[in-house]
Order: sequence, then C-alpha cells, then structure tokens
Amino acid sequence: MTENLPPEAFRRQDESPDADFYSVPRFVTHIDKGAIAAVTQLYRESFPPGGAVLDLMSSWVSHLPEEVEYSRVVGLGMNEAELAKNPRLDAYVVQDLNRDPALPFGDAEFDGCGICVSIDYLIRPVEVLREVRRVLKPGSPLVVTFSNRCFPTKAVAVWHMTDDRGHVRLVKGYLEAAGFTDVQGLDRSPKRLFSDPLYAVTGRAPE
Repeated sequence: MTENLPPEAFRRQDESPDADFYSVPRFVTHIDKGAIAAVTQLYRESFPPGGAVLDLMSSWVSHLPEEVEYSRVVGLGMNEAELAKNPRLDAYVVQDLNRDPALPFGDAEFDGCGICVSIDYLIRPVEVLREVRRVLKPGSPLVVTFSNRCFPTKAVAVWHMTDDRGHVRLVKGYLEAAGFTDVQGLDRSPKRLFSDPLYAVTGRAPE
C-alpha cells in the first residue's frame, strides 16, 4: 500500500533545498521531557548494551539511556554544529537523505537504529529504510518514534493528511515495504496531562 502512494503524497509546502532550511543550528528539543523519557525507555528496551547504534536523522541530543554503554554510536544528520555538540556520538556524518538515501556504512554494521521525530520529513522513506535494513545486523531492531509536532512546511503531504493512528499505520507500511519483520505500532505516550504524545513503530532486520 505504501509503495503505491502517488508522488504527490511526498511533496512539501517548502520544496527549497533542505540544506538551506537546516543550515542554522537549532539547539532546542522538539518534544517535551515526558516524551523524551518515553523515547529513552524504548531505546533502553530495544538496543543491546555494548552494541553499535546508528542515530539516524540525529541532532545535538541523543535520547539513549545515560547509564548504558554502547561500543559505538554514530549519528547522521543535517547540521554539523548540532551533531558536533551531541555528547553521545563517537562519529557523525552530515548528509541529506532526501537527496541521497544511500547510507555511507557497511552491510550489517550496526546492532540497532533509532529515528526520532524525523520520519515525517523523508520524501523517499522506503528507500532510506531499505538502507537501514542493509546496515543492521540480522535480527537487530529499528525504533522509529514520532509525536504530533513537526516543521509543517517540511513534512510530507501524506503526514498532514492523517491523524496519529494514521501516522502509525503509515510508518508500519514503510517498514513492511522495506522488508522489516515483527513490525509493531506502539502508543508510548506519557500517562500524565499536558505532555506531548509519543508513538513508535518498531521492527527487526530479517534473520
């Protein structure tokens, strides 16, 4: 179903180069503390201690649990100043995935991958996720998290056309089309008033 979406589904209000939009660093958080804690808990549950983790579409904050040590954490994002400030990254790459969805990593290089509040900006999400599948070791987890907030002019049209449940179905479709297994949609919203909601779709690279 996802791969049958028309090209118009992935158009954006602002089609100017993403490199221009992200050229100025934004040292802010895009979800609140409760939602961030929910992302961290998912990472704690999903990524193996001592493993190599890919933080895709990364910025100046990693949501990895502070008490867990990983052998290597690599970030890929759009703004070098943000990536350079991220204390959890052992290495980083500046790359616009909407221009080039091919990841500059080897096959089966990582034990887990997280994409936090960014999946809504990809114009070729299935291509990117196939690359994620390639660089993950067999059986390794992918955790995609999102909320109800975004940069509206840069989110793809289909994201604006659906609600929270629709977003979960859409992202599940992305993962399934990219060849991930054990794909699940989750509502991990904090159980308190006035917190940002937090949704996730998880899957595993095929064995």
